[in-house]
Amino acid sequence: MTGMLIKNGTVVDGTGAPAFAADVRVQDGFITEVGPNLAPKGERVFDASGCQVTPGFIESHTHYDGTMWWQPDLDPLPGYGATTMIMGNCGFSPAPLHKYMPAQREMVGIFSFFEDIPEGPFLQNLPWDWNKWSEYRASVERNVKVPLNYAAYTGHIAIRLAAMGVEAWERKATPEEIAVMADLLDDALAAGALGMSDNMHDHDGQNRPVPTLLACDDEFAALFDVMERYPGCCYQVIVDTFMRMTGPANLERLSKLLAGRPIKVQIAGAIPTLDFQKGILPAMQASVNAMREAGVDVWPGFAHVSPTSTLSLVKSLIFAQSNDYVWHEVVLADDHAEKARLLADPEWRARARESWDTQAWDHSPLKNPQELFLLDSENGTGPIGITLKEYADSKGLHRSDAMADWILANGTRSTVHMAPFPKDEALTIELMRDPKTVGNISDAGAHLQMLCGGGENALLLTQYVRDEKKLTLEEAIHVMTGKLARHFNLNDRGVIAPGKRADIAVFNMDEIQRREMVKAHDVPDGRGGTTWRFTRAPMPTRLTMVNGVPTFEGGQPTGAMPGQFLSPGNDDTALAVAAE
Repeated sequence: MTGMLIKNGTVVDGTGAPAFAADVRVQDGFITEVGPNLAPKGERVFDASGCQVTPGFIESHTHYDGTMWWQPDLDPLPGYGATTMIMGNCGFSPAPLHKYMPAQREMVGIFSFFEDIPEGPFLQNLPWDWNKWSEYRASVERNVKVPLNYAAYTGHIAIRLAAMGVEAWERKATPEEIAVMADLLDDALAAGALGMSDNMHDHDGQNRPVPTLLACDDEFAALFDVMERYPGCCYQVIVDTFMRMTGPANLERLSKLLAGRPIKVQIAGAIPTLDFQKGILPAMQASVNAMREAGVDVWPGFAHVSPTSTLSLVKSLIFAQSNDYVWHEVVLADDHAEKARLLADPEWRARARESWDTQAWDHSPLKNPQELFLLDSENGTGPIGITLKEYADSKGLHRSDAMADWILANGTRSTVHMAPFPKDEALTIELMRDPKTVGNISDAGAHLQMLCGGGENALLLTQYVRDEKKLTLEEAIHVMTGKLARHFNLNDRGVIAPGKRADIAVFNMDEIQRREMVKAHDVPDGRGGTTWRFTRAPMPTRLTMVNGVPTFEGGQPTGAMPGQFLSPGNDDTALAVAAE
């Protein structure tokens, strides 16, 4: 007999129920038995003494859509107990795809700008042998092997570009184009997409609103009509609580668009938790409550980790999304010599000072130099370990000139780091305990030189459970497993119970940490070389198992790639078990 018997552990089953001592038997990718003192039946025995045995963690908001093609190990996720990742968020997805290259390049450019991922690897590592989402799924399953399971939305931005070409940036759709969009969405949902993701938030590096911000109500209505035919799907949308603060208006519009529709909706940012967002919080809470009272199945999405910003001249959207397009010129410069030339140019410096003073959002890093830390020098010149404000004051310089001077002295590959935005911790805990919220949002796989996502789930276990005791272990595990599986209609996993898929994490609470970030120089730059990303050492788990196969054990990845493309509500066996 093959399989594994996990002995002597404490099971935290993902439902929120109290932990209990039990053994867990795994056979052929499924959990077949959970109980005390199970006798081996010839399978491998894994000793989990002193450890928690939990469902594998679901990364609920990632952007590995491109990255998985050139970084299939998905470092550092296996060492942090992650077994499933959700892709295609925020309206960004590689499919569907317009048949002509200019529109295809628009989609690559959107990913590159908004998720801080170089364009080169997208163009070189993805085969682009699809137009419809169903063809994209087939290509991924044919060409990509990874250690995590994955499920994906199809993005409204991609649908719009596929139907309208580059004119999706410029105007509302015609009825004929809306019909094409509906057909494209129908193809995706029939092929197992989680649903449709959307974006009511972003502007690009040229300050253009993303194509979905030009969509009329008729367009939304036609797409929602399609979604209603697929009751297992979800609608995911991000609203603006970070830049132009249109979140309250976004929610009012969504309330009207979704009224009376049996569509599960996840709204990222629906209940903002950062201190600078408090001015719009009451209106947004009222809108969410009103939507729920009207029968809209709304799930606010939230992050338990406050956003941080790393200001890099290599790849960063922070300047543009701070409403400063002068420093963004340096990010866009083709080579480091040109970046240095701009930083030293008096005319550019004058425009940069004016932009920081009059254009940048008040809550942005650029207006808060006391929160920007000079920590990462390319050549070690320094000074390091001080704030930009301290450095500017010591030199008697404007903060923009001071940062330009520091980067010129330390090298244009140096980075400046922002402290986390102050956050309402009580509200964060309230959201964790709300039965209809989506937590563990991280952006993993994107913003590689900012370190978004990978390993942030550890803080739920270390900071919130072990150190501050704000959550029970059962609550924290539920936030990352069973609750998310229920939201995404992944009914065959997320719980330690017979009949469920064997996605399992085993760890010792005294051993785990969210490790410090380190640089890995392994990202293809599209020019035959590599650039860097931030990662971190494993938490570590003692064992991470995906579909019954160990992906992390003994302190390191096993190299196994058992991940599968998941569809919502797709497993008849699990559905039958859940119905019993």
